[in-house]
Amino acid sequence: MDRRELADLMAFLAVAQERSFTRAAARLGVSQSSLSATVRRLEDRLDLRLLTRTTRSVMPTEAGLQLAETLGQAYENIENRLANLNELRHRPAGTLRLTTSRSAALRLLIPVVDRLMADYPELKVEISVDQRLVDIVREGFDAGVRLGEEIDKDMIAVPIGPDMRMVVAGAPSYFETAPYPQTPHDLTDHVCINLRLSTLGGLYAWEFEKDGRPLNVRVEGQFTCNDPDLIIEAALAGRGLACLPNDHLDPHVRAGRLIQVLDDWCPPFPGYHLYYPSRRQVSLAFRLLIEALRYRG
Repeated sequence: MDRRELADLMAFLAVAQERSFTRAAARLGVSQSSLSATVRRLEDRLDLRLLTRTTRSVMPTEAGLQLAETLGQAYENIENRLANLNELRHRPAGTLRLTTSRSAALRLLIPVVDRLMADYPELKVEISVDQRLVDIVREGFDAGVRLGEEIDKDMIAVPIGPDMRMVVAGAPSYFETAPYPQTPHDLTDHVCINLRLSTLGGLYAWEFEKDGRPLNVRVEGQFTCNDPDLIIEAALAGRGLACLPNDHLDPHVRAGRLIQVLDDWCPPFPGYHLYYPSRRQVSLAFRLLIEALRYRG
């Protein structure tokens, strides 16, 4: 059905409800003659008489009554749906689907989401934990959380955490038999715990920088894993040096369970960001999530 046919049906419904071309024309903001021609066009297309016209009244025929009833129910349903949508603009409701890494979910998303769901019972949140970079548009997510340098340029990116740094650290028991490395080149003489990248499947080359000069080092060791928590457990057990973002290792360094080395070779980089398509219409629930997560330093 094209737009003109829909307009003709709405014009007929107005006449059937008002029982008058004059009142229906005033309601629709059109001339009486134009409205009469529109209804005749509809009757010709359907090959049915929909209205009985006299000099004093306009009454729907049996076919007209059936059509008016059908259109009235459909129109009422549309109005109710639009009213429901309008309510969503004024109260947080609906489901927000987010994709994120496990670390960001635990440290940043869950505390905020818990508060929002407690404050707004009609709000639902679905979190999908995935290490790979997800096409949020194709896979139907409202937004994703990733490190700033990983986000495509055509996305809107909102910082939700401070800048981060890579941390190289080992247990005190490890350093009982091994010297502290002074430069990344010294790592060739150390046992290191490799991180298998979930996205590409390769091993992470430890990244360093000093005085504007980047340096990547391929390390060796007995243990390789794609899960940061297991790498931390191995480092705590003294099985080698670990290199992970500071949000993973800082608590253990502060508690003295791990010793940080090569600190001056690990500059900051953009931390976690919430990202979403630049052309999406933002619901009230999503705006609340953005403001609750936004990092303000």
